[in-house]
Amino acid sequence: MPMCPELIVSFFATIKLGASILPLFSGYGAEAAAARVREAEATILVTADGFWRRGQAVAMKATADLVAEGASSLRCVLVVPRLGTAVPMTGGRDYRWPDLVARQSDRCDTVRTDAEDALMIIYTSGTTGRPKGAVHTHCGFPIKAAQDMVHCMDARATDTMFWVTDMGWMMGPWEVFGMTLLGGTMVLYDGALDHPGPDRLWALVERHNVSILGVSPTLIRALMRHGETPVRAHNLSTLRILGSTGEPWNPESWRWLFETAGGGRIPIINYSGGTETSGGLVAGNVLTPIKPCSFAGPPPGIAADVVDDRGRPVRNQVGELVVRAPWIGMTRGFWRDPERYEQTYWSRFPGVWVHGDWAAIDDDGLWYILGRSDDTIKIAGKRLGPAEVESVLVEHPAVIEAAAIGVPDASKGQALACFCVLRPGFNGSDTLGDELKTLVATRLGKPLRPQAVEFVQELPKTRNAKVMRRVIRSAYLDQDAGDLSSLENPHAVDEIRRVRQ
Repeated sequence: MPMCPELIVSFFATIKLGASILPLFSGYGAEAAAARVREAEATILVTADGFWRRGQAVAMKATADLVAEGASSLRCVLVVPRLGTAVPMTGGRDYRWPDLVARQSDRCDTVRTDAEDALMIIYTSGTTGRPKGAVHTHCGFPIKAAQDMVHCMDARATDTMFWVTDMGWMMGPWEVFGMTLLGGTMVLYDGALDHPGPDRLWALVERHNVSILGVSPTLIRALMRHGETPVRAHNLSTLRILGSTGEPWNPESWRWLFETAGGGRIPIINYSGGTETSGGLVAGNVLTPIKPCSFAGPPPGIAADVVDDRGRPVRNQVGELVVRAPWIGMTRGFWRDPERYEQTYWSRFPGVWVHGDWAAIDDDGLWYILGRSDDTIKIAGKRLGPAEVESVLVEHPAVIEAAAIGVPDASKGQALACFCVLRPGFNGSDTLGDELKTLVATRLGKPLRPQAVEFVQELPKTRNAKVMRRVIRSAYLDQDAGDLSSLENPHAVDEIRRVRQ
Protein backbone atom coordinates (compact mmCIF):
# COMPACT_ATOMS: atom_id res chain seq x y z
CA MET A 1 0.00 0.00 0.00
CA PRO A 2 1.11 3.58 -0.55
CA MET A 3 1.09 5.87 2.50
CA CYS A 4 -2.60 6.80 2.32
CA PRO A 5 -5.44 6.94 4.89
CA GLU A 6 -6.83 3.54 3.86
CA LEU A 7 -3.49 2.04 4.87
CA ILE A 8 -4.05 3.08 8.49
CA VAL A 9 -7.68 1.97 8.39
CA SER A 10 -6.78 -1.51 7.17
CA PHE A 11 -3.87 -1.66 9.64
CA PHE A 12 -6.09 -1.11 12.67
CA ALA A 13 -8.96 -3.15 11.22
CA THR A 14 -6.64 -6.14 11.05
CA ILE A 15 -5.77 -5.70 14.73
CA LYS A 16 -9.43 -5.28 15.70
CA LEU A 17 -10.24 -8.59 14.01
CA GLY A 18 -7.45 -10.37 15.91
CA ALA A 19 -5.50 -11.15 12.75
CA SER A 20 -1.76 -10.60 12.23
CA ILE A 21 -0.37 -7.79 10.09
CA LEU A 22 2.29 -8.29 7.43
CA PRO A 23 3.55 -4.82 6.35
CA LEU A 24 5.25 -4.81 2.94
CA PHE A 25 7.17 -2.05 1.19
CA SER A 26 5.00 -0.40 -1.45
CA GLY A 27 7.91 -0.60 -3.90
CA TYR A 28 8.46 -4.37 -3.68
CA GLY A 29 8.48 -6.33 -6.89
CA ALA A 30 6.14 -9.29 -7.32
CA GLU A 31 8.57 -12.02 -6.27
CA ALA A 32 9.84 -10.15 -3.22
CA ALA A 33 6.28 -9.60 -1.99
CA ALA A 34 5.13 -13.11 -2.93
CA ALA A 35 8.01 -14.74 -1.04
CA ARG A 36 6.97 -12.98 2.17
CA VAL A 37 3.27 -13.66 1.61
CA ARG A 38 3.99 -17.34 1.00
CA GLU A 39 6.14 -17.76 4.08
CA ALA A 40 3.63 -15.98 6.33
CA GLU A 41 0.70 -17.77 4.62
CA ALA A 42 -1.19 -14.49 4.38
CA THR A 43 -4.82 -14.81 3.28
CA ILE A 44 -5.83 -11.21 2.47
CA LEU A 45 -3.82 -8.68 0.47
CA VAL A 46 -4.76 -4.99 0.69
CA THR A 47 -3.33 -2.96 -2.17
CA ALA A 48 -4.09 0.00 -4.43
CA ASP A 49 -4.54 0.48 -8.14
CA GLY A 50 -1.32 2.50 -8.07
CA PHE A 51 0.45 5.54 -6.65
CA TRP A 52 2.24 8.68 -7.80
CA ARG A 53 6.03 8.93 -7.84
CA ARG A 54 7.69 12.12 -9.10
CA GLY A 55 4.57 12.99 -11.05
CA GLN A 56 4.35 9.60 -12.73
CA ALA A 57 1.68 6.98 -12.11
CA VAL A 58 3.09 3.68 -10.84
CA ALA A 59 0.83 0.64 -11.24
CA MET A 60 0.34 -1.65 -8.22
CA LYS A 61 -2.59 -3.91 -9.08
CA ALA A 62 -0.68 -5.73 -11.82
CA THR A 63 2.06 -6.52 -9.29
CA ALA A 64 -0.57 -7.63 -6.76
CA ASP A 65 -2.01 -10.04 -9.37
CA LEU A 66 1.43 -11.62 -9.81
CA VAL A 67 1.77 -11.90 -6.03
CA ALA A 68 -1.59 -13.66 -5.84
CA GLU A 69 -0.55 -16.06 -8.57
CA GLY A 70 2.63 -16.88 -6.66
CA ALA A 71 1.02 -17.28 -3.22
CA SER A 72 -1.68 -19.94 -2.99
CA SER A 73 -2.68 -18.87 0.54
CA LEU A 74 -4.24 -15.61 -0.71
CA ARG A 75 -7.99 -15.81 -1.05
CA CYS A 76 -8.87 -12.11 -1.22
CA VAL A 77 -7.35 -8.96 -2.77
CA LEU A 78 -8.80 -5.64 -1.62
CA VAL A 79 -8.09 -2.72 -3.99
CA VAL A 80 -8.06 0.95 -2.98
CA PRO A 81 -8.64 3.37 -5.91
CA ARG A 82 -5.67 5.64 -5.20
CA LEU A 83 -5.20 6.71 -8.84
CA GLY A 84 -8.78 6.11 -9.92
CA THR A 85 -7.67 4.12 -12.96
CA ALA A 86 -9.41 1.04 -14.32
CA VAL A 87 -7.68 -2.21 -13.37
CA PRO A 88 -8.52 -5.87 -14.09
CA MET A 89 -10.52 -7.51 -11.29
CA THR A 90 -10.69 -11.27 -10.74
CA GLY A 91 -14.17 -12.40 -9.79
CA GLY A 92 -14.52 -14.09 -6.41
CA ARG A 93 -11.08 -12.85 -5.29
CA ASP A 94 -10.79 -9.11 -5.93
CA TYR A 95 -12.93 -6.48 -4.22
CA ARG A 96 -12.99 -2.68 -4.55
CA TRP A 97 -12.57 -0.82 -1.27
CA PRO A 98 -15.51 1.60 -1.89
CA ASP A 99 -17.87 -1.29 -2.63
CA LEU A 100 -17.13 -2.98 0.70
CA VAL A 101 -17.31 0.27 2.65
CA ALA A 102 -20.70 1.10 1.09
CA ARG A 103 -22.32 -2.11 2.29
CA GLN A 104 -20.56 -2.76 5.58
CA SER A 105 -22.26 -2.61 8.97
CA ASP A 106 -21.52 0.30 11.27
CA ARG A 107 -20.66 -2.14 14.06
CA CYS A 108 -17.80 -4.62 14.46
CA ASP A 109 -16.92 -6.32 17.72
CA THR A 110 -13.30 -6.24 18.82
CA VAL A 111 -11.63 -9.64 19.16
CA ARG A 112 -9.99 -9.90 22.57
CA THR A 113 -6.38 -11.05 22.44
CA ASP A 114 -3.73 -11.99 24.96
CA ALA A 115 -0.65 -9.83 25.42
CA GLU A 116 1.53 -12.51 23.84
CA ASP A 117 -0.66 -13.20 20.80
CA ALA A 118 1.02 -12.50 17.47
CA LEU A 119 0.30 -8.98 16.22
CA MET A 120 2.66 -8.42 13.33
CA ILE A 121 5.37 -10.04 11.22
CA ILE A 122 7.91 -7.54 9.86
CA TYR A 123 10.46 -8.82 7.38
CA THR A 124 13.98 -7.49 7.43
CA SER A 125 16.46 -8.24 4.68
CA GLY A 126 19.07 -10.87 5.44
CA THR A 127 22.67 -10.52 4.35
CA THR A 128 22.32 -13.82 2.55
CA GLY A 129 19.46 -16.15 1.79
CA ARG A 130 15.84 -15.39 2.53
CA PRO A 131 14.59 -12.43 4.60
CA LYS A 132 13.89 -12.76 8.33
CA GLY A 133 10.33 -12.37 9.62
CA ALA A 134 10.42 -10.81 13.11
CA VAL A 135 7.33 -11.70 15.15
CA HIS A 136 5.84 -9.05 17.46
CA THR A 137 3.04 -9.25 19.99
CA HIS A 138 0.01 -7.16 20.97
CA CYS A 139 1.60 -5.87 24.15
CA GLY A 140 5.22 -5.61 23.03
CA PHE A 141 5.54 -3.49 19.90
CA PRO A 142 2.86 -0.82 20.58
CA ILE A 143 3.95 -0.22 24.18
CA LYS A 144 7.64 0.02 23.27
CA ALA A 145 6.82 2.55 20.53
CA ALA A 146 4.73 4.78 22.80
CA GLN A 147 7.19 4.48 25.68
CA ASP A 148 10.15 5.57 23.54
CA MET A 149 8.21 8.44 22.02
CA VAL A 150 7.58 9.83 25.50
CA HIS A 151 11.00 9.13 27.02
CA CYS A 152 13.13 9.99 23.98
CA MET A 153 11.10 12.33 21.76
CA ASP A 154 9.08 14.03 24.53
CA ALA A 155 5.99 13.32 22.42
CA ARG A 156 2.64 14.59 23.70
CA ALA A 157 -1.00 14.50 22.65
CA THR A 158 -0.59 18.03 21.29
CA ASP A 159 2.23 17.02 18.91
CA THR A 160 2.11 16.38 15.18
CA MET A 161 4.73 13.90 14.02
CA PHE A 162 5.99 13.43 10.49
CA TRP A 163 8.47 10.56 10.27
CA VAL A 164 9.78 10.01 6.76
CA THR A 165 9.07 6.32 6.36
CA ASP A 166 7.18 3.59 4.55
CA MET A 167 4.92 1.14 6.37
CA GLY A 168 7.25 -1.66 5.28
CA TRP A 169 9.98 -0.24 7.53
CA MET A 170 9.43 -0.72 11.27
CA MET A 171 9.37 3.06 11.79
CA GLY A 172 6.01 3.14 9.98
CA PRO A 173 4.16 0.90 12.46
CA TRP A 174 6.20 2.54 15.24
CA GLU A 175 4.82 5.97 14.31
CA VAL A 176 1.26 4.72 13.87
CA PHE A 177 1.11 2.74 17.11
CA GLY A 178 2.95 5.25 19.25
CA MET A 179 1.16 8.43 18.20
CA THR A 180 -2.24 6.71 18.33
CA LEU A 181 -1.67 5.45 21.87
CA LEU A 182 -0.49 8.92 22.94
CA GLY A 183 -3.43 10.67 21.27
CA GLY A 184 -1.19 12.68 18.95
CA THR A 185 -1.39 13.47 15.24
CA MET A 186 0.69 11.99 12.43
CA VAL A 187 1.37 13.15 8.88
CA LEU A 188 1.34 10.61 6.06
CA TYR A 189 3.17 11.41 2.83
CA ASP A 190 3.66 9.28 -0.23
CA GLY A 191 6.22 10.49 -2.73
CA ALA A 192 9.69 11.93 -3.19
CA LEU A 193 10.76 14.71 -0.84
CA ASP A 194 12.49 16.75 -3.54
CA HIS A 195 9.52 16.77 -5.94
CA PRO A 196 8.04 18.88 -7.39
CA GLY A 197 10.69 21.09 -5.78
CA PRO A 198 13.58 20.66 -3.33
CA ASP A 199 11.55 22.36 -0.59
CA ARG A 200 8.87 19.65 -0.45
CA LEU A 201 9.83 18.38 3.03
CA TRP A 202 9.98 21.84 4.56
CA ALA A 203 6.70 22.89 2.90
CA LEU A 204 4.98 19.90 4.51
CA VAL A 205 6.38 20.83 7.91
CA GLU A 206 5.06 24.37 7.57
CA ARG A 207 1.67 23.42 6.12
CA HIS A 208 0.84 20.84 8.76
CA ASN A 209 2.49 22.51 11.78
CA VAL A 210 4.78 19.54 12.33
CA SER A 211 6.40 19.58 15.77
CA ILE A 212 8.37 16.30 15.60
CA LEU A 213 10.17 15.58 12.31
CA GLY A 214 11.95 12.26 11.79
CA VAL A 215 14.55 11.92 9.03
CA SER A 216 17.53 9.79 8.04
CA PRO A 217 21.07 11.15 7.65
CA THR A 218 21.06 9.96 4.04
CA LEU A 219 17.97 12.03 3.28
CA ILE A 220 19.57 15.13 4.78
CA ARG A 221 22.77 14.62 2.79
CA ALA A 222 20.66 14.44 -0.37
CA LEU A 223 18.75 17.64 0.50
CA MET A 224 21.98 19.46 1.34
CA ARG A 225 22.78 19.50 -2.37
CA HIS A 226 20.07 22.10 -2.86
CA GLY A 227 21.54 24.46 -0.28
CA GLU A 228 19.80 26.42 2.47
CA THR A 229 17.35 28.41 0.32
CA PRO A 230 14.60 25.70 0.18
CA VAL A 231 14.70 25.47 3.98
CA ARG A 232 14.78 29.22 4.61
CA ALA A 233 11.74 29.69 2.36
CA HIS A 234 9.46 28.16 5.01
CA ASN A 235 8.41 28.95 8.55
CA LEU A 236 9.58 26.00 10.67
CA SER A 237 8.78 27.57 14.03
CA THR A 238 6.43 24.73 15.02
CA LEU A 239 9.34 22.27 15.08
CA ARG A 240 10.56 21.42 18.57
CA ILE A 241 12.14 17.97 18.00
CA LEU A 242 14.26 16.63 15.12
CA GLY A 243 14.48 12.85 15.15
CA SER A 244 16.97 10.72 13.27
CA THR A 245 17.35 7.03 12.57
CA GLY A 246 18.48 4.59 9.89
CA GLU A 247 22.18 5.44 9.46
CA PRO A 248 25.13 6.94 11.39
CA TRP A 249 25.63 10.69 10.97
CA ASN A 250 28.71 12.51 9.81
CA PRO A 251 29.34 15.82 11.62
CA GLU A 252 28.82 18.05 8.55
CA SER A 253 25.31 16.84 7.77
CA TRP A 254 24.37 16.73 11.47
CA ARG A 255 25.38 20.37 11.90
CA TRP A 256 23.59 21.35 8.69
CA LEU A 257 20.31 19.93 9.99
CA PHE A 258 20.86 21.37 13.47
CA GLU A 259 21.70 24.86 12.27
CA THR A 260 19.74 25.21 9.01
CA ALA A 261 16.48 23.41 9.78
CA GLY A 262 16.67 23.59 13.57
CA GLY A 263 18.06 27.10 13.80
CA GLY A 264 20.45 25.92 16.48
CA ARG A 265 17.56 25.93 18.94
CA ILE A 266 16.13 22.40 19.00
CA PRO A 267 17.74 19.01 19.68
CA ILE A 268 18.42 16.22 17.23
CA ILE A 269 17.25 13.07 18.99
CA ASN A 270 19.24 10.18 17.52
CA TYR A 271 17.38 6.89 17.75
CA SER A 272 18.76 3.47 16.86
CA GLY A 273 17.38 -0.02 17.31
CA GLY A 274 15.82 -2.23 14.71
CA THR A 275 13.00 -4.33 13.36
CA GLU A 276 13.64 -7.00 15.98
CA THR A 277 13.57 -4.53 18.90
CA SER A 278 10.31 -2.58 18.29
CA GLY A 279 12.22 0.66 18.80
CA GLY A 280 15.40 2.04 20.27
CA LEU A 281 18.29 0.38 22.05
CA VAL A 282 20.11 3.71 22.25
CA ALA A 283 18.59 7.16 21.93
CA GLY A 284 18.82 10.82 22.81
CA ASN A 285 16.45 12.81 25.01
CA VAL A 286 15.54 16.42 25.80
CA LEU A 287 17.10 16.46 29.27
CA THR A 288 20.80 15.64 28.94
CA PRO A 289 23.59 17.25 26.86
CA ILE A 290 24.43 16.01 23.38
CA LYS A 291 27.36 16.21 21.01
CA PRO A 292 27.12 16.04 17.21
CA CYS A 293 26.15 12.51 16.06
CA SER A 294 25.81 11.19 19.63
CA PHE A 295 23.21 9.30 21.65
CA ALA A 296 22.55 9.92 25.34
CA GLY A 297 22.47 6.16 25.98
CA PRO A 298 19.91 3.36 26.35
CA PRO A 299 16.31 4.52 26.88
CA PRO A 300 14.52 3.35 30.05
CA GLY A 301 14.03 -0.41 30.11
CA ILE A 302 17.06 -1.28 27.94
CA ALA A 303 20.11 -2.92 29.58
CA ALA A 304 22.46 -2.17 26.69
CA ASP A 305 26.26 -2.36 26.80
CA VAL A 306 29.27 -2.26 24.47
CA VAL A 307 31.62 -5.26 24.68
CA ASP A 308 34.81 -6.59 23.13
CA ASP A 309 35.35 -9.91 21.35
CA ARG A 310 35.22 -11.75 24.69
CA GLY A 311 32.06 -10.08 25.92
CA ARG A 312 33.76 -7.71 28.36
CA PRO A 313 32.50 -4.08 28.67
CA VAL A 314 34.68 -1.53 26.89
CA ARG A 315 34.83 2.26 26.80
CA ASN A 316 36.50 4.62 24.33
CA GLN A 317 36.83 1.87 21.76
CA VAL A 318 34.64 0.23 19.18
CA GLY A 319 32.75 -2.84 20.33
CA GLU A 320 29.59 -4.88 19.83
CA LEU A 321 26.25 -3.43 20.95
CA VAL A 322 24.56 -6.00 23.21
CA VAL A 323 21.58 -6.19 25.57
CA ARG A 324 21.90 -8.06 28.87
CA ALA A 325 18.24 -8.36 29.95
CA PRO A 326 14.81 -8.77 28.30
CA TRP A 327 12.81 -5.67 27.34
CA ILE A 328 9.28 -4.80 26.31
CA GLY A 329 8.96 -5.15 22.55
CA MET A 330 11.69 -7.68 21.81
CA THR A 331 10.75 -9.97 18.97
CA ARG A 332 9.49 -13.40 19.93
CA GLY A 333 11.64 -14.88 17.21
CA PHE A 334 11.71 -15.34 13.45
CA TRP A 335 8.52 -16.63 11.88
CA ARG A 336 8.71 -20.45 11.92
CA ASP A 337 12.50 -20.36 12.17
CA PRO A 338 13.55 -20.41 15.85
CA GLU A 339 16.96 -21.93 15.11
CA ARG A 340 17.89 -19.05 12.81
CA TYR A 341 16.82 -16.53 15.45
CA GLU A 342 18.93 -18.19 18.13
CA GLN A 343 21.91 -18.41 15.82
CA THR A 344 21.61 -14.77 14.76
CA TYR A 345 21.29 -13.14 18.18
CA TRP A 346 22.08 -15.63 20.95
CA SER A 347 25.03 -17.71 19.76
CA ARG A 348 27.86 -15.23 20.46
CA PHE A 349 27.82 -14.82 24.26
CA PRO A 350 25.80 -16.94 26.74
CA GLY A 351 22.58 -15.23 27.79
CA VAL A 352 23.43 -12.00 25.95
CA TRP A 353 21.52 -10.63 22.94
CA VAL A 354 23.95 -9.37 20.26
CA HIS A 355 22.37 -6.70 18.10
CA GLY A 356 24.81 -6.58 15.18
CA ASP A 357 25.86 -2.92 15.41
CA TRP A 358 29.27 -1.49 16.28
CA ALA A 359 29.06 1.10 19.02
CA ALA A 360 31.30 3.14 21.31
CA ILE A 361 30.93 5.06 24.58
CA ASP A 362 33.13 8.09 25.25
CA ASP A 363 34.46 9.60 28.48
CA ASP A 364 31.32 11.70 28.89
CA GLY A 365 29.10 8.62 28.71
CA LEU A 366 27.73 9.50 25.28
CA TRP A 367 27.13 6.67 22.84
CA TYR A 368 27.86 6.42 19.11
CA ILE A 369 26.59 3.90 16.55
CA LEU A 370 29.28 3.18 13.95
CA GLY A 371 27.48 0.86 11.54
CA ARG A 372 26.63 -2.80 11.23
CA SER A 373 29.19 -5.21 12.60
CA ASP A 374 28.93 -7.23 9.40
CA ASP A 375 30.09 -4.03 7.64
CA THR A 376 33.23 -3.87 9.77
CA ILE A 377 36.58 -3.33 8.13
CA LYS A 378 39.71 -4.81 9.71
CA ILE A 379 42.99 -3.51 8.30
CA ALA A 380 46.30 -4.82 9.65
CA GLY A 381 44.57 -5.84 12.87
CA LYS A 382 42.76 -2.51 13.37
CA ARG A 383 38.98 -2.68 13.43
CA LEU A 384 37.34 0.23 11.65
CA GLY A 385 33.72 1.28 11.35
CA PRO A 386 32.76 2.49 7.86
CA ALA A 387 31.14 5.60 9.34
CA GLU A 388 34.57 6.77 10.55
CA VAL A 389 35.92 6.77 7.00
CA GLU A 390 32.76 8.19 5.45
CA SER A 391 32.71 11.11 7.86
CA VAL A 392 36.20 12.07 6.71
CA LEU A 393 35.34 11.79 3.02
CA VAL A 394 32.22 13.99 3.17
CA GLU A 395 34.25 16.74 4.81
CA HIS A 396 35.84 17.28 1.40
CA PRO A 397 33.95 19.99 -0.51
CA ALA A 398 33.55 17.74 -3.55
CA VAL A 399 31.85 14.83 -1.76
CA ILE A 400 28.18 14.76 -0.77
CA GLU A 401 27.87 11.04 0.07
CA ALA A 402 30.31 8.20 0.66
CA ALA A 403 30.42 4.52 1.52
CA ALA A 404 33.42 2.54 2.73
CA ILE A 405 33.95 -1.22 2.55
CA GLY A 406 36.73 -3.69 3.22
CA VAL A 407 38.14 -5.75 0.35
CA PRO A 408 40.62 -8.66 0.52
CA ASP A 409 44.29 -7.71 0.71
CA ALA A 410 47.18 -10.20 0.79
CA SER A 411 49.33 -8.24 3.25
CA LYS A 412 46.80 -6.43 5.47
CA GLY A 413 43.98 -8.94 5.45
CA GLN A 414 41.66 -6.21 4.22
CA ALA A 415 42.12 -2.91 2.42
CA LEU A 416 39.83 0.06 2.20
CA ALA A 417 37.71 0.78 -0.88
CA CYS A 418 35.60 3.95 -0.94
CA PHE A 419 32.69 5.03 -3.13
CA CYS A 420 31.91 8.72 -3.44
CA VAL A 421 28.96 10.65 -4.85
CA LEU A 422 30.12 14.13 -5.89
CA ARG A 423 28.39 17.46 -5.52
CA PRO A 424 27.20 19.23 -8.70
CA GLY A 425 30.08 20.93 -10.47
CA PHE A 426 32.71 18.34 -9.49
CA ASN A 427 34.02 15.52 -11.67
CA GLY A 428 35.76 12.34 -10.64
CA SER A 429 39.43 12.07 -11.56
CA ASP A 430 42.62 10.32 -10.50
CA THR A 431 43.76 13.60 -8.96
CA LEU A 432 40.65 13.91 -6.82
CA GLY A 433 40.89 10.23 -5.91
CA ASP A 434 44.47 10.68 -4.70
CA GLU A 435 43.42 13.76 -2.76
CA LEU A 436 40.71 11.82 -0.96
CA LYS A 437 43.06 8.93 -0.21
CA THR A 438 45.52 11.37 1.32
CA LEU A 439 42.76 13.00 3.36
CA VAL A 440 41.76 9.64 4.90
CA ALA A 441 45.39 8.69 5.57
CA THR A 442 46.08 12.06 7.21
CA ARG A 443 43.02 11.88 9.46
CA LEU A 444 42.94 8.17 10.31
CA GLY A 445 46.55 7.05 9.82
CA LYS A 446 48.73 5.97 6.91
CA PRO A 447 47.90 2.23 7.26
CA LEU A 448 44.26 3.14 6.54
CA ARG A 449 44.93 4.90 3.26
CA PRO A 450 42.27 3.62 0.82
CA GLN A 451 43.37 1.19 -1.84
CA ALA A 452 40.70 2.54 -4.18
CA VAL A 453 38.38 5.55 -4.43
CA GLU A 454 35.59 5.09 -6.96
CA PHE A 455 33.14 7.75 -8.16
CA VAL A 456 29.49 6.78 -8.72
CA GLN A 457 26.22 8.57 -9.41
CA GLU A 458 24.32 6.82 -6.61
CA LEU A 459 24.86 4.48 -3.68
CA PRO A 460 22.52 1.48 -3.40
CA LYS A 461 19.83 2.36 -0.84
CA THR A 462 16.66 0.95 0.61
CA ARG A 463 13.44 2.94 0.34
CA ASN A 464 14.05 4.22 3.87
CA ALA A 465 17.36 5.69 2.59
CA LYS A 466 19.71 3.22 4.26
CA VAL A 467 22.96 2.69 2.35
CA MET A 468 23.49 -1.03 1.67
CA ARG A 469 27.22 -1.54 2.18
CA ARG A 470 26.98 -5.31 1.97
CA VAL A 471 25.46 -4.90 -1.49
CA ILE A 472 28.27 -2.53 -2.51
CA ARG A 473 30.89 -4.99 -1.29
CA SER A 474 29.29 -7.98 -3.03
CA ALA A 475 28.85 -6.12 -6.31
CA TYR A 476 32.40 -4.75 -6.24
CA LEU A 477 33.82 -8.22 -5.57
CA ASP A 478 31.44 -9.85 -8.06
CA GLN A 479 29.80 -11.98 -5.36
CA ASP A 480 26.20 -12.93 -4.62
CA ALA A 481 24.62 -9.85 -3.01
CA GLY A 482 21.84 -11.79 -1.25
CA ASP A 483 18.40 -10.25 -0.83
CA LEU A 484 18.03 -7.07 -2.91
CA SER A 485 14.26 -6.72 -2.74
CA SER A 486 14.31 -3.68 -0.47
CA LEU A 487 16.52 -1.60 -2.80
CA GLU A 488 14.94 1.51 -4.26
CA ASN A 489 17.64 1.94 -6.93
CA PRO A 490 18.90 -1.49 -8.08
CA HIS A 491 20.56 0.14 -11.10
CA ALA A 492 23.15 1.53 -8.67
CA VAL A 493 24.40 -2.03 -8.13
CA ASP A 494 25.22 -2.34 -11.83
CA GLU A 495 27.25 0.86 -11.66
CA ILE A 496 29.27 -0.55 -8.76
CA ARG A 497 30.03 -3.67 -10.81
CA ARG A 498 31.13 -1.55 -13.79
CA VAL A 499 33.61 0.62 -11.89
CA ARG A 500 35.59 -2.47 -10.87
CA GLN A 501 35.88 -3.75 -14.42
